[in-house]
Amino acid sequence: MRKWVLALALASVGASLGTAAMAAEQAEKPGDLTLARVFGSPDLSGSQPRGLRLSPDGTLLTSLRPRADEKERLDLWARDTRTGEERMLVDSKKVGSGAELSEAEKMQRERARIGGSKGIVAYDWAPDGKSILVPLDGDLYLASLDGHVRRLTNTPGGELNPIVSPKGGFVSFVRDQNLWSMPLNGGEARALTKDGGGTVHFGEAEFVAQEEMHRFTGYWWSPDERYIAVERFDDAPVKVAVRAAIGAAGTKIYEQRYPAAGTPNALVDLYVMKADGSGRVKVDLGSNPDIYLARVDWTPDGLAMLVQRESRDQKRLDMLRVDPVTGKSTVLFTERSGDRSWLNLSDAYRPMKDGSLIWRSERDGYGHLYRFADGQWTQLTKGPWVVTNLVGVDEAKGRLYFTGLKDDVLEQHLYAVDIAHPNVITRLTERGYTNSASMDSSASRFIVSRSSPSQPTEVYLADTSGKRLSWINENAIVAGHPYVPYLASHRETKFGTIKADDGTTLYWEMITPKLVPGKRYPVFFQHYGGPGTGQQVTRGWQGALPQYLVDQGWIFFQIDNRGSYNRGKAFEDAIYHAMGTVEVADQLAGAKYLKSLDFVDSARIATYGWSYGGYMSLKMLEKTPGVYAAAVSGAPVTDWQLYDTHYTERYLGDPRTDSQSYATSQAITDAAKIHDPLLLIHGMADDNVFLDNSTAFAAQMQKTDTPFEMMLYPGQTHRVGGPGISEHLWHTILNFLDRTVKDNPAKK
Repeated sequence: MRKWVLALALASVGASLGTAAMAAEQAEKPGDLTLARVFGSPDLSGSQPRGLRLSPDGTLLTSLRPRADEKERLDLWARDTRTGEERMLVDSKKVGSGAELSEAEKMQRERARIGGSKGIVAYDWAPDGKSILVPLDGDLYLASLDGHVRRLTNTPGGELNPIVSPKGGFVSFVRDQNLWSMPLNGGEARALTKDGGGTVHFGEAEFVAQEEMHRFTGYWWSPDERYIAVERFDDAPVKVAVRAAIGAAGTKIYEQRYPAAGTPNALVDLYVMKADGSGRVKVDLGSNPDIYLARVDWTPDGLAMLVQRESRDQKRLDMLRVDPVTGKSTVLFTERSGDRSWLNLSDAYRPMKDGSLIWRSERDGYGHLYRFADGQWTQLTKGPWVVTNLVGVDEAKGRLYFTGLKDDVLEQHLYAVDIAHPNVITRLTERGYTNSASMDSSASRFIVSRSSPSQPTEVYLADTSGKRLSWINENAIVAGHPYVPYLASHRETKFGTIKADDGTTLYWEMITPKLVPGKRYPVFFQHYGGPGTGQQVTRGWQGALPQYLVDQGWIFFQIDNRGSYNRGKAFEDAIYHAMGTVEVADQLAGAKYLKSLDFVDSARIATYGWSYGGYMSLKMLEKTPGVYAAAVSGAPVTDWQLYDTHYTERYLGDPRTDSQSYATSQAITDAAKIHDPLLLIHGMADDNVFLDNSTAFAAQMQKTDTPFEMMLYPGQTHRVGGPGISEHLWHTILNFLDRTVKDNPAKK
């Protein structure tokens, strides 16, 4: 659930076009946004390169770029950082076979939220900087810098998790549930494990690791290539969920191992073996098998592994130091949550060559950086704000680079701090934008991405002082940019705050049409509301869809409620064992604020949410009847015992011992309390939030003779979208809201 935020729903989701909808499209004036153009190619936000990386010597900047005529398809490009010359390295249409991906790779892409992408979605530089490993259409290719491409594999099953080993000796990957490797300079692939099969997997991450823990691999090379740490998981204890993927041309039945809340997880073990697969030893992860393998890293000298072991209730995290020769482990330190709280996993940490560790912790109530050395902790950043990511470390200078919200909770910036001078922090990016950044391994340069409410994402190369060296993608909205024809109608985003019922400050954003004195406008009130996900209200680019809604006469509004991320643990912990309570109350506070404005029609506030936001739509109608004129609920969880262990138990506990929190949080029991118009939407092949959630809710509505409307999308997963589908989805949503809210005389 972590990544299915409303921004994704707005950017990628939406009855064949009905007569009224088609007429409405044809009636648009030239230069007006249409849904076909919002979701068409080229992207109105401008060409957005992905997967930006610097070559090992820093002379090339590589990226994945969408094609102008097919924005879902990505090719591999390179730019010379000295001359600015650009060229396509690998054309996915010329090189790829067009073969269908394996079901395992399709599911991995769904977990990584790239299920709608085609062509090249990942790549890996060889350490010598002379070639690039390119997975494409289920097989592996090696691209040299002169454009020559050599095919490495040609198998029907496909290869998962391919990488080049740290010293460039091998290409490794998972095939047929076993770990394989092959010499990079040529030679046959060999299986390093041979007992994978059935419910047993080697080198892969189990479902909840991919879906909820941000861990997408199950093997890790030591820096010197002497050893490989390999996860083995056995899905045998995991409950089999029979899932029907209902498509337009038929139905496929999948027996998917799905660890629903309160049921057994996969059995996970960790092994260490030599590079040829010999000498395999089991790592001591403790006597309790019911734990999570959260993270695995090697120390820079390759003499030990650092393994993060998380308790099932996610209130304890042990950092283990593991001897790769014997598998013996010792506990370096332990993080513990409060009684009514949990621990958030993070990737903001770095083992150092001097044996110390840079580590992000929320132990003082906010996410901050610490140094752990010789058993002692030194806090490096401090204050009522959060560090969001550790971008880079210059060990020689003792300098850390990180992103955080120090200056403004709505603007993420890049900062620097010296280990020798804790809490003396320098901001490296310009105010007025929200930023993200990555860095080369030697911490010499940044790739900075930034956007604002009036500027789509732009990317530049910067030095360690933050000075821009060159644009990678300036993306200025000038002649030739696809958004230029619509710039004249672009409306400003305004920000503000209100208070929750306990006095907590809540941030909102709003986009309005050009207001006519005395006129009252309907509101499209978007929400997500769930925990564990980044905030929605930021000073960043929202995309063209909110502007389209405003063009149609709606006020666009959203607010970040308690329970969401990036405001500290107290703000987030308000949702502990209380889903469907404080977040509903905070959205209600937003609705009351809207109703107080003289340009808002208080009888015409519609609300929309997807995934957790879809759940929120249902709870908002159940708990606050009459407040919202209508609601759209997309792919909602309606009973949290149907959702997975790691996400759900983090916030609600184990239903075997905390049954009351599940009973009060579910949406099905109170379905009959809904009296306002409701549109329920779900993809019929959703393998994340199963369709069972919506069918169970619909059955309860029907059983109690409670009216509602429903739209199902054959073949669509949790991401409902793609050519034609996105337009259809949003025509369906807006036809419903026009009929029940905006154009309904009874609501005016």
